[in-house]
Amino acid sequence: MSVQVEKLEKNMAKLTIEVSADDFEAALEKAYQKNKSRITVPGFRKGKAPRKMIEKMYGAGMFYEDAANAAIPEAYAKAVDECGEEIVSQPEISVTQIEQGKPFIFTAEVALKPAVTLGEYKGLEVEKAEVAVSEEEVDKEVDKEREKNSRMIDIDDRAVENGDMIKLDFEGSVDGEAFAGGKGQDYPLTIGSGSFIPGFEEQLIGKKIGEETEVNVTFPEDYHAEELKGKAAVFKCKVNEIKVKELPEADDEFAKDVSEFDTLAEYRDDIRAKLLERKTADAKRIKENRVVEKAVENASMEIPDAMINEQVRRMTDDFARRMQSQGISMEQYMQFTGMTADQMLEQMKPEALKRIQNSLVLEAIAKAENIEISDERVDEEIAKMAEQYKMEADKLKEMMGEAEREQMKNDLAIQAAVDMIRDAAKEVEAVKEETAE
Repeated sequence: MSVQVEKLEKNMAKLTIEVSADDFEAALEKAYQKNKSRITVPGFRKGKAPRKMIEKMYGAGMFYEDAANAAIPEAYAKAVDECGEEIVSQPEISVTQIEQGKPFIFTAEVALKPAVTLGEYKGLEVEKAEVAVSEEEVDKEVDKEREKNSRMIDIDDRAVENGDMIKLDFEGSVDGEAFAGGKGQDYPLTIGSGSFIPGFEEQLIGKKIGEETEVNVTFPEDYHAEELKGKAAVFKCKVNEIKVKELPEADDEFAKDVSEFDTLAEYRDDIRAKLLERKTADAKRIKENRVVEKAVENASMEIPDAMINEQVRRMTDDFARRMQSQGISMEQYMQFTGMTADQMLEQMKPEALKRIQNSLVLEAIAKAENIEISDERVDEEIAKMAEQYKMEADKLKEMMGEAEREQMKNDLAIQAAVDMIRDAAKEVEAVKEETAE
């Protein structure tokens, strides 16, 4: 086998791969042995006809396709190793010569990993992310916990008020005629939620349990049912039940019930500390994203389309696996969203390009800064993973091949590059826009 490499535009290359006549003859023989039992030739028992007889009867190219399919993967893999190029896409295969007694020749068009010319990546200025925690944010967290610990109270001594949760009988009509979906019994409704037609809920305020009333509304022009758009409707209604949500008081007793603290002040301090920790972690991620984005803007590289398409394919496969884990097939997802496969692929391209650019630039920075990851560092990471998966580190190491360890080294080097440029970046205060009076 031999390979020739022709460099094309935009980091593409064409590999011309030649399989010797002897090796292709061996592939033809394998194809014959594989298929002969299914071929009928007059005068021979099934599976006993000589190859020459079959080729004479059905044509010399009878076994070409199977022989090519068998020869290409092995020859391509050897060619990739031999050529020394870093290929970053699936090959586009074209057969250029296939004939008995002659070498089998095919081409593989592939994308090559682009070279990166780095610009400035140290000391980059990025906007500082806000990490302060306001009392309003603490109040919201306390209120969330109060909501979780709320209870429903039956109300029977007053009329409906905004915010009440009621159960309602209703029957609607348009021009005196009932319509589909216009009737309900003991229907749960929160007054003020806006879940019914505009104006409906407000007309129930002030009505008492058991009181019958008429509600007059007009369906919106954009209502989902075509026959009801813009139509005036009358609903006969009766309130059957009124409930109100009662929230616990935010006091020391509440703090004791929902936390490990004895006082509300201590509980609020803990919430504040956790919010600050979360915001600090978010600010770190935001800073990383901003500094990497600037480093990419300052670099130059030419990304081949085939490399982007390969990244999109990986992203699509990953998305399909995540959907499958939720019991949803890609076909169902397409039906739910009304999106075609081509639209989905096109939608993913900008993110695919961004991921490629980030990875290439960070790899180039790691190389420029001589960032190397030791075997000991990899072992530390494996130990962390083993702890997460509740496994023994040695067993996890045994399961990982050399390729997985090298990938882990690469990932750790990229993260080290991110840490380095993030720590070297200069944070500047955000410029506040002045509003004209």
